[in-house]
Amino acid sequence: MGWQRTILRVNLSAGTCTHEPLNMEWAEGYLGQRGLGTKYFVEEVDPSVDALAAENKLIIATGPLTGTAASTGGRWSVITKGPLTGAIACSNSGGQFGGELKNSGLDLIIFEGRSPEPVYLFVENDTATLIPATHLWGERIWDVEASIKAAHKDPLIRIASIGPAGEYGNRYACVVNDLHRAAGRSGVGAVMGSKNLKAIAVRGTKGVRVHDDKAFMAAVQTAKDVLAASKPRKGLSRHGTLSMMDITNTFGSLPTHNNRAVQFAGAEKMGAAAMQNPNENGHTNLITTSACFACTIGCGRVSHIDPQHFSVKDQPRYQTASGGLEYETAYALGAAVGVDDIDAATYAGFLCNDYGMDPISLGGSVAAAMELYDIGAIDEKTTGGVKLEFGSAEALCQITEMIGKGEGFGKDIGMGSKRLCEKYGHPELSMAVKGQEFAAYDGRAMQGMGLAYATSNRGACHLRASPYGHDFGSTEPDEKAEVVKESQDFLAAVDSTGLCMFAKNTGLELEHYADQVQAACGGVWDVDRFVLTGERIWNMEKQFNLAAGLGHADDTLPKRILEEPAPSGAAEGLVCRLDVMLPEYYKLRGWNESGVPEATTLSRLGLA
Repeated sequence: MGWQRTILRVNLSAGTCTHEPLNMEWAEGYLGQRGLGTKYFVEEVDPSVDALAAENKLIIATGPLTGTAASTGGRWSVITKGPLTGAIACSNSGGQFGGELKNSGLDLIIFEGRSPEPVYLFVENDTATLIPATHLWGERIWDVEASIKAAHKDPLIRIASIGPAGEYGNRYACVVNDLHRAAGRSGVGAVMGSKNLKAIAVRGTKGVRVHDDKAFMAAVQTAKDVLAASKPRKGLSRHGTLSMMDITNTFGSLPTHNNRAVQFAGAEKMGAAAMQNPNENGHTNLITTSACFACTIGCGRVSHIDPQHFSVKDQPRYQTASGGLEYETAYALGAAVGVDDIDAATYAGFLCNDYGMDPISLGGSVAAAMELYDIGAIDEKTTGGVKLEFGSAEALCQITEMIGKGEGFGKDIGMGSKRLCEKYGHPELSMAVKGQEFAAYDGRAMQGMGLAYATSNRGACHLRASPYGHDFGSTEPDEKAEVVKESQDFLAAVDSTGLCMFAKNTGLELEHYADQVQAACGGVWDVDRFVLTGERIWNMEKQFNLAAGLGHADDTLPKRILEEPAPSGAAEGLVCRLDVMLPEYYKLRGWNESGVPEATTLSRLGLA
């Protein structure tokens, strides 16, 4: 069990919804969510397809532990070919939607084709219906959720939808669920928009059965006990992810001003303390904490903006409580663009959730635009009158709304920093890998993260490897390849369970994951099989990217990270030694010098 053993295939061109049995041979080999969804995708989609063409498919996937009592068992993913990168895209989200979908009796939904008119999918247990959504097209996400719940007279419906950004083809548009959780990266929302699919609404009450109830609950309780006693878990619950800003800023790995700098003078105004302490008006940004389905960590923040702040003074819509800043968002809408106004960043974050945009790529693209503005490559005539200066909170708020609507220069920034910088003659200013913008770690101080960015199958990403501890312990390239490779395999398996990687970061070990999977699914899921499954998934993704035209030349970093020494911090004077780490990484992976898996590797993993 664990799996519901059912998928839903939705042909948007024909307007049909068909239930099919889950391929259990694939489930045994790829587990679920990221792995199983990607297996279906690579078997059914030509790697050369244009990401926004009708022939591309969009897969919504849960894991075998999604919707169960396992702590953090609320994860779900969107798998497709990403329009931002042209690579495999698997974007992971939390909230309540994944648990609801799994409890409706489904493991996956496969969307294919393109609807002639806007629609949304409504799933209620065994019933699936496509419903006209012309009246919702153009609406922002917060309104879409309210409208669908009102139409079905059910406030417990869980909804994942796109906003105007996904409709107009913003390359980093995301799919937002539960108002402020998101499958955020690689432009999966643009693929959904290209299919005229506005939303997926789900009501599920069927429950999830596991193979061995007693063994499963024992394994779940063991994992919960580990998390309950964990100091990192307690810190994450109390302060959220924003506490990381103090660490990276002190260390000198906080990308600032489009990676020109690695430390941000305004970091204290954007960290966990600033969120929790009253400002000069007595207003506190943080209201409370929140947790996703079945989560015992609760890292989420719920915030509101000072009603006297310029961003919301005349906008009652955003004088409300919603998802607050997390570390990545605070970096992207703060240090990356030089803004130290926590309310302005929160407002820009609200806009990202409402219009449906990835704040990491948005912030990285705005930072690139600000550097273009700074060096004179663009001016106010180009930007539509916006003074895109580093540090300008007003400019950040103004341009974010323009990006959300796809207006003027905002539409250019909506292409992502790679296309933006190429258009205006300075491709070297895009801080991205495979077209996807960096997360909140500079690869000169954090050498392992530099390698992780370069080799990530979905473009620059902080969630595809976990070299943090090793990186904060050493700025040398030694042993980074092994740490990155092993954590990539581990996390590929974790992403396929339906559990959150934050449980791993706060105390769970390999055996805790394997024990829960084995009790839920049956068979023998020991640590060796669990890790091997992750390695198989990683190599499958790599095969797709190679077939899509991404090769050794794409496993690299921007010139700034490779040639311009870090100006301060622990890595002052250092560049990222990708030249040392990448060949070692390829060798450990069983790939040739060009980064192509050897035949023996593919055979060992069952991918030949």
